[in-house]
Amino acid sequence: MDHQYYTLMEKQDFFEIIENKYGELAIFIDSREGEPKEPVLEFDGKKTALLKRDERRSIILDDIEPETKGVLAESEVVMIVELLGETVQRVYAVPVENVEEIIFQGRRTRADELFKAKSKEELLKSFGAVKIWTSGIEK
Repeated sequence: MDHQYYTLMEKQDFFEIIENKYGELAIFIDSREGEPKEPVLEFDGKKTALLKRDERRSIILDDIEPETKGVLAESEVVMIVELLGETVQRVYAVPVENVEEIIFQGRRTRADELFKAKSKEELLKSFGAVKIWTSGIEK
């Protein structure tokens, strides 16, 4: 049973953005559990990007080098390289969406994490509800 009742947004404290001779970018981050599902990278054109890895987990990439922002803003796709230490765990292509502003929704529980509650339906599904009893005064 899936016991995760919140969506987790993690801040990636250290990451590297690498450009090859063709102008393509690869972003090296820490490996996360599970396979990404329909990932996308939002970039605000300034210094922050948000990798929406799947429906539950997003990774904040903050303080992007000023020299990188032009190349990143012009990129249609970047490669994400997830590392466990020095070992490559997975590599996948991610479309880049340029946005005016990245909106972080949810409740910050630590300086580098943001939690976003699921919808009632998602919560009930992950909880594994088999019966629901409605009680109290009817409206």
